[in-house]
Amino acid sequence: MTSPAPDAPPVSPARKWAITVTVMVVAFMQILDTSVTNVVLPHLQGSLSAGLDEVSWVITSYLAANAVVIPATGWLVGLFGRRRFFLICTTLFVVSSFVSGAAPDLTTLIVARIFQGLGGGPIIPLSQAILWEIFPFQQRGLAMAVWGVGFILGPILGPTVGGYLADEWSWRWIFYINLPVGFIGFVLASACLFDSPYLRKVARIDWWGLGLMVAGFGCLQLVLDRGEREDWFDSSTIVALAVVAVCALAGFLVRELMATDPILDLAVFADRNFATAALLISIVGFGMFSGMLLVAVFTQKLLGYDAWTSGLVLAPGGLGNIFSLFASGLVTRIDQRLMLAFGCLLNAVSLYMMTSLTLGMDYWALAMPRFIQGFAVGFIFVPLSTLALATIRRDKLVNATAVYGMLRNLGGSIGIAVATTLLAQRSQVHQSTLVSHVNVWDAETAERLRRWISHFATRGSDSFTAERQAMAMVYRETIDQAQLLAYMDDFWMLAVMFAAVPLVLPFMRRIRLDPHSSTGGSTAERPPARIVEEGGA
Repeated sequence: MTSPAPDAPPVSPARKWAITVTVMVVAFMQILDTSVTNVVLPHLQGSLSAGLDEVSWVITSYLAANAVVIPATGWLVGLFGRRRFFLICTTLFVVSSFVSGAAPDLTTLIVARIFQGLGGGPIIPLSQAILWEIFPFQQRGLAMAVWGVGFILGPILGPTVGGYLADEWSWRWIFYINLPVGFIGFVLASACLFDSPYLRKVARIDWWGLGLMVAGFGCLQLVLDRGEREDWFDSSTIVALAVVAVCALAGFLVRELMATDPILDLAVFADRNFATAALLISIVGFGMFSGMLLVAVFTQKLLGYDAWTSGLVLAPGGLGNIFSLFASGLVTRIDQRLMLAFGCLLNAVSLYMMTSLTLGMDYWALAMPRFIQGFAVGFIFVPLSTLALATIRRDKLVNATAVYGMLRNLGGSIGIAVATTLLAQRSQVHQSTLVSHVNVWDAETAERLRRWISHFATRGSDSFTAERQAMAMVYRETIDQAQLLAYMDDFWMLAVMFAAVPLVLPFMRRIRLDPHSSTGGSTAERPPARIVEEGGA
């Protein structure tokens, strides 16, 4: 019979908040870099003499590396120790950022981005697990909200800072800015972080599980990232990757259920709250990631905003999130499911507002839905994390947060793939419908042509050329309107999705603090707080 794992040493309040700042700084660096590369692809094309499909691997390689390493976070913590592994991830991320910035060619940049993804992937689940361990149940909402400020600011500052640096200096500086932030994070982590005594060391390496995981999650991420460009299953490459992903992931699940020392411990899904929350975080990731992409692309492609201005449209979301931080103090006092339902319904309202897009809308018509969405986020992530992790044993927290983070990212990847595919297909459908109503015998079409012909004639074009130019402009307006309607369809889909989330919440149980939490079992053998569960059959 094995002896119970020893309790974790007490942590002073000052050290708790020092650790919070530490993991927030490093997490902010990782999130910032995830979003910053999207706005510099045109600069990479010109600097490295590459096509769009080639430079898109700069993003795809990073996401694929993330998908591979996140599920193994808990296993790697057991292998290296939490503090050492956190420092390894920070160092790898900073060094690969420097190599990315100094890359002389595209191949070097892609390889560096792979290592950057391997270093950055575990940072988010590690940060969540650390905060969940060191703070008592009553303070976790506030701690997660403070940490979440860095998590929310990353996608906001990424497009704006990245666009400014690329326009004014060079695309290389979007990677160099990680160096001072990473150095500060490394120093703070060295001074503040510690290893809990109950974190078990891995007895042996599960090579079969590791190989199947790398093949499965790597190929799945490539299918999601490149499916739209390759025309999905009309491409033999996508079909082959999909087959490998399905077979490898099926084998991985079987292996993890049978292995003595699994890389990904699936036992956490036996907890009903965690299993339901895992489904919900994938839906939330689906809506959040795809919604931000749609706003960024819409403002740049149809409204003609530059990268800097497009980033400013996203910025009010962070402001709204700051205003909702007070919700963190309510997470232990009221039913977390009610908070989550309110946040999802409010987010659905903000997405519904985006279904009234026009080509002449001003900045504030776009900024207000983003502010409301940011405000709603404070009522989504904190209660959902509480519902998901409060009943998980301390020694399973790193593994649970890794699974939780993996499903959020996977949901985001699927969301982006579905949103872009639906956008392309619905654009074609609307274009066919609109073109069928555009003819010279239609009074409105004739009036538009007359105005455009007059416009070009006053600028020196002869009658034949002016007529041709007018036809081209009417066709362009038709395409823009078709794309506009397609964006509205996407936002409708996301609004309905978030509005439907409260229907799942009865399957979860409310978390309450047990007044007798100080009794029974070692720290590692019980959840981070002794709780009782209510509601939900």
